[in-house]
Amino acid sequence: MPLLLNEADVAALLETRPLVDLMERTLADFSAGRTRQPVRSVLRIEEHDAWIGVMPAALPDDGGAGLKLVSLAPRNAARGLPTHLATILLVDPATGALEAILDGRLVTERRTAAVSAAAARRLAAPGAGTLALLGSGVQARSHLDAFAEVLALREVRVWSPNAEHREAFARAHAAGGAFAMRTTASAEEAVRGAELVVAATSARMPVLEGAWLAEGAHVTAVGACSPEWREIDGAAVRRSRVFVDSLAAAERESGDLLGAAREGGWSFADVAGELGALFADRLPGRTAAREVTLFKSLGLACEDVATARWLLVRARERGVGRPVEL
Repeated sequence: MPLLLNEADVAALLETRPLVDLMERTLADFSAGRTRQPVRSVLRIEEHDAWIGVMPAALPDDGGAGLKLVSLAPRNAARGLPTHLATILLVDPATGALEAILDGRLVTERRTAAVSAAAARRLAAPGAGTLALLGSGVQARSHLDAFAEVLALREVRVWSPNAEHREAFARAHAAGGAFAMRTTASAEEAVRGAELVVAATSARMPVLEGAWLAEGAHVTAVGACSPEWREIDGAAVRRSRVFVDSLAAAERESGDLLGAAREGGWSFADVAGELGALFADRLPGRTAAREVTLFKSLGLACEDVATARWLLVRARERGVGRPVEL
């Protein structure tokens, strides 16, 4: 019978540092062509301002196969529900038999931040420790946790449009002296002079301007996962050495990059490459101390399947989860 892992089970099994390392290996396989994965298929439900995505992948060397069913419903924020919900199914790649059902909301949250942290570990300037965090939601929290795990943060500046939310975020996530944390009244105030910038917002129009970026900054853009949405402007893209998780997905889904291409002065031919090639040492990362680097995150099915497979192995070892009869 397949094993069921709910969100509490997933939370008990996840650890940040091993997950960051796993995402490096997973993306190296993906960019080397060893992973079979189409670009996600999206069904839009316009009357609810929502969409449902289907994301299958098969990992190399019988490392696992499966799919994630993910939904984005921005109006859930007003309902007190998560805007992103997901379920992951793992199957035996040889027989197609269902092996596990996992709640995918936390997997999505944590693997997204782990990929970003892996990218920052490779692309940020040596000693970078001042983080501007645009957003105060789930992805802002997970990115703060993951960046703090792999980088020596000294200061974190938090901005989001809702002053009450950003103040609550700062209070909840102050690190007891590990790094200084403060809120800012504007995105520009947070970004000016920051060595690391994470944009993790639900914005549909740019909230980050390239003119604000310091020389040598590393930018992580997590939101704007739809071709018509943007959270960073074209100047930020044009200033940067740009990396993506999947070039095929970026050309179809990334509103930030598609918008910059429409404005001119930048095209997808200017993308430095995929993170997986960087992780496999087939692509150089930062080429100069003053260079601005940008990772545009979209999220890949192989990341979900690899994370879920890792969790399944740990669950079996530790007796976590429960078999279900279908």
